[in-house]
Amino acid sequence: MHQNCDLGATMDVLCPMHVHLDSFGKIVHAGPTLAKLYPEGGLIGQRFLEVFELNRPHGVNSMECLLQVRGKKLHLKKRSDPQTGLKGVLMPHGDGAIVNLSFGISILDAVREYELNARDFAATDLTIEMLYLVEAKSAAMEASRKLNQRLQGAKIAAEEQAYTDTLTGLKNRRALDYILPRMVEETTPFGLLHVDLDFFKEVNDTKGHAAGDLVLQHVAKVLVDSSRDDDVVARVGGDEFVLVINGTTDADVLGRISQRIIKEVERPVPYKDSLCQVSASVGIAIHTGEVGASVDQLMADADAALYASKHDGRATFTLFTPDLRDSGPLALHS
Repeated sequence: MHQNCDLGATMDVLCPMHVHLDSFGKIVHAGPTLAKLYPEGGLIGQRFLEVFELNRPHGVNSMECLLQVRGKKLHLKKRSDPQTGLKGVLMPHGDGAIVNLSFGISILDAVREYELNARDFAATDLTIEMLYLVEAKSAAMEASRKLNQRLQGAKIAAEEQAYTDTLTGLKNRRALDYILPRMVEETTPFGLLHVDLDFFKEVNDTKGHAAGDLVLQHVAKVLVDSSRDDDVVARVGGDEFVLVINGTTDADVLGRISQRIIKEVERPVPYKDSLCQVSASVGIAIHTGEVGASVDQLMADADAALYASKHDGRATFTLFTPDLRDSGPLALHS
C-alpha cells in the first residue's frame, strides 16, 4: 500500500492526467489535472469505460479488452459535457493498469474550458511551451490585424482626401473623372448640370479671396441641398461645379433643379460690413444610358449649353440640343 501511495504521488507530478485502474477496470486514483475535468468529483470507484468513450481501437468494452491494447494509442472522449477529446496510452500495473491521458489537438479549448495553467502540466510537458507560442502568435496576429486596420483606414482617408476639394468638402475633378466613366460604362442614366458662377471675379477683385472662398462655400451648400445622397456634387474649377443627378433624365425636373440653384446662389452672402452677390449659369446635358456614350462628348455638350446660358444673359439655364454643338464655343466670362 505504501508503494502504491508513493507511486500515486509520483505519477501526480510526472503524469497529472493519469488514472490508476484496478483489476475490474475501476478508477482507484486520478491525477490532479484530470480531476479538474470532473469538478463535481465522482471519478474514484467508477469504471473507466463508463466515464470515457473509447472511439479507437474499436470493440473495447471490458478491462480484459483494455489490457489487450496495451501500449497502443487510444482515442477517447468524455461521456459527460463538454465531451472533450483525449488521447491516451495504457500499460498494465500489478492487477490493474495505468492510463496516461492528454488533450492532443483539443488543448486550446481545454485550457479555456477548464481554466488550466502551467501548474496543471508536468514540468517537462511541452504543452506549456506550445501554449506560449500560440499565445504569442495570437498576440502578433492581433497586433498585425490592428496595424492593417490602421493602414487601411489611413489609405481610405488618403484616397478620400485625394478625391475631395478641401475648401468646399465637395468631390473634385479627379473624383468626377473617376465616377463619370463608370456610370457611363454601367449605362446608368443621369442628368449632368454644369454650373458656373457669374461675377465671381469681381467679388475676388474687390473684396479679396477670403470673401470669394465664403461665396464658394455658400454655393457648395446650395448644390448639396439641391441633390440627394446618391447624386454627385463636384467642384471642378475655381468657380465651376458639376452636379450629376443620378437616374434623372426628365428635362423638366432638371430645369426645376437648375432654377432652384440659380435662385439660391443669388442670395447675398454677408462678408464683414458688406454683401457678396453672384449669380449662376447652368448648362444641362442628359445621358439616357445608351451603350458606347462618350464622357468627353457629354461634358462638351454640357459646356456648350453653359456657354449658351452665358450668352443669353447669365443667371439662366440651357438644355443641350444638337444645334448648340454647331454654334461653336462662346466666350465664358465670370
